[in-house]
Amino acid sequence: MTDTAPLVLVDGSSYLYRAFHALPPLTTSSGQPTGAVKGVLNMLKSLRRQYPKSPFAVVFDAKGPTFRDELFEHYKSHRPPMPDDLRSQIEPLHASVRALGLPLLCIDGVEADDVIGTLARQSAAAGREVVISTGDKDMAQLVDAHITLVNTMTGTVLDIDGVKEKFGIGPELIIDYLALMGDKVDNIPGVPGVGEKTALGLLTGIGGGLDLIYASLDKVPELPIRGAKALPAKLAEHKEMAYLSYQLATIKVDVELDVAVDALHPGEPDREALVELYRQLEFKSWLDDLLRDAKAAGEQPGNSIEPGPTVETDYQTITSEAELQRWLDKLQATELFAFDTETTSIHAQQAELVGVSLAVQPHQAAYIPLRHSYMGVPEQLDRDAVLAQLKPLLEDPARAKVGQHAKYDINVLRHYGIEVQGVAFDTMLESYVLDATATRHDMDSLALKYLGHSTIRFEDIAGKGSKQLTFDQIALEQAGPYACEDADITLRLHQSLWQKLQAEPALARVLREIEMPLVPVLARIEAQGALVDARLLGIQSRELGEKMIELEREAFRLAGQEFNLGSPKQLGDILYEKQGLPVLSKTAKGQPSTAEAVLAELAEQGYELPQVIMQYRSVSKLKSTYTDRLPEQINPRSGRIHTSYHQAVTATGRLSSSDPNLQNIPIRTAEGRRIRQAFIAPPGYKLVAADYSQIELRIMAHLAQDAGLLDAFRHDRDVHRATAAEVFGVALEEVSSEQRRKAKAINFGLIYGMSAFGLAKQIDVDRKQAQDYIDRYFTRYPGVLDYMERTRKQASEQGYVETLFGRRLYLPEIHSKNQAMRKGAERTAINAPMQGTAADIIKRAMISVDAWLAASQLDARMIMQVHDELVLEVHEDQVEALSEGLRQHMGAAAELDVPLVVDVGVGDNWDQAH
Repeated sequence: MTDTAPLVLVDGSSYLYRAFHALPPLTTSSGQPTGAVKGVLNMLKSLRRQYPKSPFAVVFDAKGPTFRDELFEHYKSHRPPMPDDLRSQIEPLHASVRALGLPLLCIDGVEADDVIGTLARQSAAAGREVVISTGDKDMAQLVDAHITLVNTMTGTVLDIDGVKEKFGIGPELIIDYLALMGDKVDNIPGVPGVGEKTALGLLTGIGGGLDLIYASLDKVPELPIRGAKALPAKLAEHKEMAYLSYQLATIKVDVELDVAVDALHPGEPDREALVELYRQLEFKSWLDDLLRDAKAAGEQPGNSIEPGPTVETDYQTITSEAELQRWLDKLQATELFAFDTETTSIHAQQAELVGVSLAVQPHQAAYIPLRHSYMGVPEQLDRDAVLAQLKPLLEDPARAKVGQHAKYDINVLRHYGIEVQGVAFDTMLESYVLDATATRHDMDSLALKYLGHSTIRFEDIAGKGSKQLTFDQIALEQAGPYACEDADITLRLHQSLWQKLQAEPALARVLREIEMPLVPVLARIEAQGALVDARLLGIQSRELGEKMIELEREAFRLAGQEFNLGSPKQLGDILYEKQGLPVLSKTAKGQPSTAEAVLAELAEQGYELPQVIMQYRSVSKLKSTYTDRLPEQINPRSGRIHTSYHQAVTATGRLSSSDPNLQNIPIRTAEGRRIRQAFIAPPGYKLVAADYSQIELRIMAHLAQDAGLLDAFRHDRDVHRATAAEVFGVALEEVSSEQRRKAKAINFGLIYGMSAFGLAKQIDVDRKQAQDYIDRYFTRYPGVLDYMERTRKQASEQGYVETLFGRRLYLPEIHSKNQAMRKGAERTAINAPMQGTAADIIKRAMISVDAWLAASQLDARMIMQVHDELVLEVHEDQVEALSEGLRQHMGAAAELDVPLVVDVGVGDNWDQAH
């Protein structure tokens, strides 16, 4: 049998514990822990790839006592109970192993080690090679000429020589080694006072195991063992315990098993069971792979999330006037249709339209190719003529439409003279409002989660990397099904998601009244773009480059040598080895950390070099991200920069932006403010910036209904000064600037759930003093404490919190047994209603301001939204009228029990206006 594939035995229990403790926690959107399951399954899949033809068994400990508990009542008794977060993963792991077709063994009365030992010895005796995959050192006793240990997590392999190198003794003495020194993990007592070195000295000095040692106690004092004079007596006194430990440490190799090695060949995976398990555990990439494999094999997994039987798709590529007319008639006759554009770019402002896809009922869709341009392409309909026929339908506000990320399609079609109206639904936003944290909100992820469908990927038809085709180069035979599927899946997703939203009226209202009306507003802002001064940015870039050279020279001087400031390894060597700075934190690989937070702490301790490195990094980021990059992002069509706003990214509802990211331009540094100076008004116009004043604190006052905070805001007092007066017990007029600064840190810190430790660090006091400030704050503002406790309770009971407008913010980790994760979820629960309500308010304000501008005669338009601020361009003669209108419409975006105050600034550039 020596030429057969080796038997692979997996210590499932060992890996389950190790995966749980070693890997980052992972949970589903409902809070079910899954990290250990995924870690073990990853390891099993890797092993199967390594040994594809081998018999294979995954062995777990059974529930209940074993024979070792009868031998020694304290065996493993010191171990804490299995954490609930680990216990809940055992059943889905076992189910997943079985669904993969892998034999799973779990034998009562013995441990997994004993089952593995028995199978290993039986196979080795028959001449078969055996690979034991484990992280347990006790298994080294099993190693022989045929049996090898593999630790899949660390990559180490132990054969006989490997055991000798690792432990200093051969496999035949491992049990004696454990019997002498004991095993803290399993509570095997061993001989008191005998540790690793002494045990190793005894075994190698005597030249044998326990029996020989006890037969040779008179030789022990001659051995070079520390404290050896007392050792013979100690060994003699605890002889019975040593032999009991030997029994406990010995892996049983004669367990009666009903399974033969030849029966351990894996079977075919149960695809249906895996689909259901991966869906429940939210292993999205694995689920996608399964569905794609099934599709490639021409199969349809019966475990579809959609009800009813599998339906054949009817996808049509339209290349004739008659076919087009039939579809135009269908669009005229339907109450709602899905639409999608295919283009040459993911950037709407640069994209050229290649085709349009449409769907009026599930599983039926059409693609109208308009500008495919590869060699031998069939004749296509004239783009202008087709768009002219689609224009009345797309611009009809009474004809409902659904898209997936429809803002992109709106902006693309605008370049062709079509102002799309009547987009009633967007599946990206339906999913986002339903549960912002349940999944990503791109079409592929949504189809997988809500329809159990694996979509055709763009890479499948266009290729990857530098050779990837643009859509106009893709053959109609491939482009048609891909484009049709986009429209079809959009329609099917809408039907699924809208049904779920209708069951939650508050969420449906958030979609209808906030997110959907915002889509065309954001589309207009993106299309408008912002004017930037490329010449000024060039000057700034040059100056930042000079500043980087200065900082680099200063860093070299402080380090005493030149080095690469961008290399964490070189910087670590300088800081920790050459300069001997204290190691405050380490990376996942065990190296001293050079992360920003660590450098900041070192700088606070008075070390100069970390401070210089931080300055260098800050300047470098400004240069590479903004002053160098912004001029390159000016659109040649418009001469402006067009950012992209994202509605479905943050958990709280706040907008984010990219290309460029306007949210991250720093305003607290002179260099950051200078970048804002490059955002300018055109000749004859001004920039107006309207910003909500302390909006989250005002929302806190409203939610908490605290009399002190309500009074401060209603009487337009400086709330930070008012807090300082309360906390420090001084008159309002006697509050110092330092006291106001500390009060500001308390006000904002409590909103974000800051602890006494965090506050102490921020305002440079000891922890006791910080806790005293917090206690005094809650004494003066008891409504805030009541709100926090009420919100924690609501989050725990419901699993989510809400904004004033009904947006839900789910907290899957609020019931976690991991205290750090649960406390983090509680902090999020307190802050999210404030941050989420602020996000809702600015969105409502944008919708209101947009409608007002459209109806007014003002020569003004919104060009940016950043955090709680709107930036507009206005003719210089109409600045006052615009400013007054902004205060009115933004101030009326929500009805709070305190005023919504809007600060308005005006300037020739963004920095001046701000």
